[in-house]
Amino acid sequence: MPSASRQSPGIFITLEGGEGSGKTTQARRLCAYLTAQGLSVLRTREPGGTLLAERIRTLLLNHSKETVAPETEALLILAARRQHVDHVIKPALAQGKTVVCDRFSDSTMAYQGYGRGLDHRTLRTINDWATGKLAPHLTLVFDVPVPVGLQRRRSQGTMQNRLDQETERFHKKVRAGFLALAKKEPQRIMLIDASSSLESVERKVEYCVTSWFKAHRSQKPHRR
Repeated sequence: MPSASRQSPGIFITLEGGEGSGKTTQARRLCAYLTAQGLSVLRTREPGGTLLAERIRTLLLNHSKETVAPETEALLILAARRQHVDHVIKPALAQGKTVVCDRFSDSTMAYQGYGRGLDHRTLRTINDWATGKLAPHLTLVFDVPVPVGLQRRRSQGTMQNRLDQETERFHKKVRAGFLALAKKEPQRIMLIDASSSLESVERKVEYCVTSWFKAHRSQKPHRR
């Protein structure tokens, strides 16, 4: 799969993981760290990132009396992704920014591919079409045992979304998917044990990202 570096001067970093893995918190902290290093950083998320994509996110995550077919779920996510890529990610990368995105294509493979059982080849083909074959330079997968992640979500005190209320079996499939993806692409995907404290995980993230930049000096992002 072609990398973002072939299409733009910016750096594209994605954060992935199951429910309660802490990736959203770490995305905020990573952006603060990179900004403190003098880099021009854009933080965004999926599904979402644009007005239309955020509306699709609401449709996907809100509870509904109508059953959502796995194919419908995947197509809605990919529709939101197309808007996000065209209106947010590609323009930022073209400006030489470092884009930090909370979820991207790997989540589609983990949730809709491994979790829902949709055909992997079909998902990859449609995703390539939706993104113009845009792929992250670096992906951090935050791994945590499923019971721990779900307990974290429940302890947050917020109303659980549709995915939170899926079965533990489903979430175990999703976790297995992320682990399989990390094993297939070790050059791009770094697996991070997210079971420890926020500060400990934050240090691991900073180390991984700093190491990646040192190994790819020619792809160092634009400074403000």
